[in-house]
Amino acid sequence: MRPKLDWRAVVAGGALCFAYTCAAAMPSAALAQDTQGTTPTASASKVGVTDRRLNVRAGRRAVVRGRIQPAGSTVALQVSRHGRWVTLDRDRTDAAGRYVLRNQMRTPMSARARVRVSRGPAGKHGLGRLNVYRHALASWYGPGLYGNKLGCGGRLGTSQLGVAHKSLPCGAKVTLRHHGRVVRVPVIDRGPYVGAREYDLTAATAQRLKFKGHGTILSTR
Repeated sequence: MRPKLDWRAVVAGGALCFAYTCAAAMPSAALAQDTQGTTPTASASKVGVTDRRLNVRAGRRAVVRGRIQPAGSTVALQVSRHGRWVTLDRDRTDAAGRYVLRNQMRTPMSARARVRVSRGPAGKHGLGRLNVYRHALASWYGPGLYGNKLGCGGRLGTSQLGVAHKSLPCGAKVTLRHHGRVVRVPVIDRGPYVGAREYDLTAATAQRLKFKGHGTILSTR
């Protein structure tokens, strides 16, 4: 006597086989999709900075050193100029992910700077400002003049930060450096009109820089 077939078992077994076969035949990209149906992308680079020289005099080099993961990428030193990022130097990382970026800065300037991956997994690291200085003669003013009208509007106050300059546009920002101290202030007045002096610092600005009397300071403009 021939045994009876259990058709329910046959159907269940076929369904199981079909499911297994389909799973095996699915493309690996489809299996890699997450629960939202998106395919994972390569992880971003981790850009590290171990050393930087961003306050330099005109004619000297700005330098940024660091390490990036993964290794083998190309990174760029960039500054923001007139609404776009300009590349100053590029370097391909070594086997350990180390890079060195250098550029001889010839013109006084102050601009936002960053390290950005130009070839490889996306990544970037903000550096603050790159300041390139020149020497300029300056003096300061304030006592006895508080309350007087300023050439760019308003009146001079005791705690007001800013400088007087003969030709820079009102509101233009200038970064000044003196004895290791740095301040970034706007042009608020006209002058000075004594000798070859280019800047007249308000008393508050001079105090921030520990600047006394008249003499040489470093300026980015």
